Amino acid sequence: MSVTGPSRALGRVFDRVADAYDAGRPGYPDELFRALSEVSGVPLAGATVVDVGAGTGISSRALRARGARVVAVDLGREMLARLVARARPARTAQPPEEARAGSDGLAAVQGDGNALPIRDGGADLVTYAQSWHWLDPVASVAEARRALREGGAIAAWWNTTDAGQADWLAAYEVRLAESCPTYWGPALPEWRVPQIAAALRVEERWLHWTRLVAVEEFLLDLRSHSYMAALTQEAADELVARQRAELMRVFPDGLLSVPMRVYLAVGR
Repeated sequence: MSVTGPSRALGRVFDRVADAYDAGRPGYPDELFRALSEVSGVPLAGATVVDVGAGTGISSRALRARGARVVAVDLGREMLARLVARARPARTAQPPEEARAGSDGLAAVQGDGNALPIRDGGADLVTYAQSWHWLDPVASVAEARRALREGGAIAAWWNTTDAGQADWLAAYEVRLAESCPTYWGPALPEWRVPQIAAALRVEERWLHWTRLVAVEEFLLDLRSHSYMAALTQEAADELVARQRAELMRVFPDGLLSVPMRVYLAVGR
């Protein structure tokens, strides 16, 4: 698929941080996938799932591990390359309009969530893990509905830190807000989860969990965010060094306990 215009530019942003994204971004708690099946009414085992904005495959691999056949769609060529490398023998579909799950239950397709390279009525679920907010709210929902078979569902979820539960984490987010002009997160009073509920009627769930992670992995996660990619390399390195020093002051053993929450929205 040829990806052009703003979509191509977005793909390049994340391609620049693909290694950090792959190494540092957190996974999702088991409770998320149980809630997804419960709210959608779609058992994951045997389901066909189109995972939009799949990135390096964090959600795609989790869905496949629970028995789903997954078509992972992303704009970024480098992001998908890491997804395929981690999920071998997954294959890249050729051409995208003929995308279907490979023999191991996972296919990767470069494509745009506003114009899915997926046939009509072929999916039980269309999912967006940390990605729907990058898409056009009208076009993306229309495309998801086109791709769904009868009884299928649209699901989006976002992992966020729960800064209100830890003073050190709130201070960490404040430092990000002060240093990153394009920062969007819990340090801003106007911050909120993406408003997918404004685009379609959804049932919502909040799921709380704790991430145990080494400082350096946590800082790789930081480097994977778009507001960090917008900084110069020098500015990003200086911010990471400052965050490292503060984190090590609070956690001298280098192991963080990070309060997290996942927002899940499911609609049709």
